[in-house]
Amino acid sequence: MFPHLTSRRRFRDLSEQEILALAISSEEDDARIYRSYAETLRADYPDTAAIFDGMAREEDGHRQRLIELHRARFGEVIPLIRREHVAGYYARRPVWLVENLGIERIRDEAAAMERDAEAFYLKAAQRSGDAATRKLLGDLAAAEAGHQARADALEAEHLDADARETEDRTAKRQFVLTWVQPGLAGLMDGSVSTLAPIFATAFATQDTWTTFLVGLAASVGAGISMGFTEAASDDGELSGRGSPLKRGLASGVMTTVGGLGHALPYLIPDFRTATVIAIVVVFIELWAIAWIQNRYMETPFFRAAFQVVLGGALVFAAGVLIGSG
Repeated sequence: MFPHLTSRRRFRDLSEQEILALAISSEEDDARIYRSYAETLRADYPDTAAIFDGMAREEDGHRQRLIELHRARFGEVIPLIRREHVAGYYARRPVWLVENLGIERIRDEAAAMERDAEAFYLKAAQRSGDAATRKLLGDLAAAEAGHQARADALEAEHLDADARETEDRTAKRQFVLTWVQPGLAGLMDGSVSTLAPIFATAFATQDTWTTFLVGLAASVGAGISMGFTEAASDDGELSGRGSPLKRGLASGVMTTVGGLGHALPYLIPDFRTATVIAIVVVFIELWAIAWIQNRYMETPFFRAAFQVVLGGALVFAAGVLIGSG
């Protein structure tokens, strides 16, 4: 916010040599990012990995050109300046934040990287008063635009329609195995298994606050249990189901959400109102589970709805009967 109060340099204060050094370090970093993406994707998406390998080689080539320009103009010693040293300079997200979000997110991030770099060089060229510097920065902007064109060419070379379709199917399968399947199991467990204790407490005590506390404890406890069970059951190496941490997180969170859905209405002091709303929430939860089964697990909708609604109704009835006894 106040660059003059920090140790970061403002771009307008950089010399031509420092601007060139910044471009060199940025190209080097981007090549490393592309290689990291390639290694992340190589096992499941070899065609897209080949694209990122090619983009990394392109970045290496541009870095070599920039080094040659620096050597010709300023000598062998390149100043140590990186993007984090310059206020307002575009930043790159850590690779581990992006690689966990799937192949499409990685592709989008790569496209954004090229756009950021091109825009930076264009703006730098516009504010430069030196003809040689303006030409240099303009060439860099053209090079970044060329990266985008080259990426399109690499995609056409390595990722035809059949390869793209295969990778899309693989991505969908991985998403289902890692997130949807454990999340759905957690939602079903949280929604159904907590029905009996919550509604038994509600009808036994008719105390909304006590019912909420029981529901909160049951939901959180079930979420922790399901999360640890899912994470410990399979490391994902042989099954291909993905990271146990991700699966445990999906299962634990959705279990808790499933239970809290019909526990939260009991924050309402009026017992009758809270119970009616909780029952409506249960109905919505069960139909949501049936929809997810139909959408991602390809279970016929009415069969899924019958199984889930029947099971939920039986557990709900058991809770009401026990609480009213």
